[in-house]
Order: sequence, then C-alpha cells, then structure tokens
Amino acid sequence: MSPETDPYGRVLLLRHGETEWSRTGKHTGRTDIPLTGAGRAAAHSVRDALALVRHAEPPARVLCSPRTRARDTAELAGLRVDSVDERLSEWDYGDGEGRTTPEIREDLPGWTVWDGPWPGGETADDVCARADAVLAGIRPLLDDGDVVLVGHGHFSRVLTARWIGLPASGGVHFRMDPAGVTVLGHERGVPRLDHVNQRPTGSA
Repeated sequence: MSPETDPYGRVLLLRHGETEWSRTGKHTGRTDIPLTGAGRAAAHSVRDALALVRHAEPPARVLCSPRTRARDTAELAGLRVDSVDERLSEWDYGDGEGRTTPEIREDLPGWTVWDGPWPGGETADDVCARADAVLAGIRPLLDDGDVVLVGHGHFSRVLTARWIGLPASGGVHFRMDPAGVTVLGHERGVPRLDHVNQRPTGSA
C-alpha cells in the first residue's frame, strides 16, 4: 500500500491521572475514584506530552470514559470532550474490584488480569470485542485529524494490542502509567505504534 492511503490523523490514548487506588495497586474498574493531588498535577502537565506527539491542529474528536477520573483528566489536560463513551470504561474486574493482585491471588493462585479467570467481571474476549468496536468506530474519523481517547490503563493497553493485531492478552507487553500517552499510527497502511507511555515533564 502507498503512503497516500494512510489517514492524516492518529489515535492518542490518554490514561487518567493517579488515584488513591491506582497508587496502591487496587483494581479500579466501575468504582468512581477521584484523582489525587498528584494525579491532578500530572493531568495538567500532560498537556506538554500531548503537544509533543499530536498534530498542530485541534483533535478531530475527543472521546472520554464516563468515570470522573477520566473526565477530570481530560479537562485538566486542556481537552474539549466531544463525547462520553461508556465503551472506554476500564475492564470490569468483577469480584477483583478494589483488590490488589496479591489479594486476588489468595483465592486464585497465579492470577493475572490477562489470563483470568474473571468471576463476576468481563472476560478477555469481552474486553477485546469492546476494544474492536471502539477502534472500528474511530477509524473513519482519522482522515480529519487526531482522535484522542481518554480512559484507563488496562483498557488502553488492550486497545494498543488490538491496533497491531495482538489478542487482548498482548496488552501485557505495553506499559501505561497514570497520565501516560500512547500514540497509534500507520505506515503504508500497516498499523504502527508511534509512541508508548509518554509521560508529563518531571514524571518518574
């Protein structure tokens, strides 16, 4: 395929800033936890990280998870949200909600979010289907410019994996810290990772 077939825009994934549960390693899916002070500061600073990787023009579309931590991150990052999209919600951890991996492993030895099981929550196939639907919906928008998706860690990692044709479990290979930015692009019609986990200035 020739370079002319590539859309002008790219997909920018922005994870929300730090919350108390993300700081302590608790799985946070449907629970609406606010940003910490540090999370708010990082969300404000991520403007610089976004400026480094986005096109000069305003994004063609900004979609955001309905969770307060994501919506507040978008606002602090200077983004104008066009639509709140339930499909950008974090992985539903079911019985693992609010628990750390070591705590979950007391009941399910060797457990990871990528391999399951997921009692009471979404399976990897469920999350994969949701990610595919999101990506299918935004691809037509990329001819008009960048599309920003403001959401969560695990789901953003699944989106990254699906972009390049990996299963949902392939998300284990990509880091996505709070207030991190990942950019999904193209090269001659082939999906490409342009940037992974860009951080605000001063972040560790």
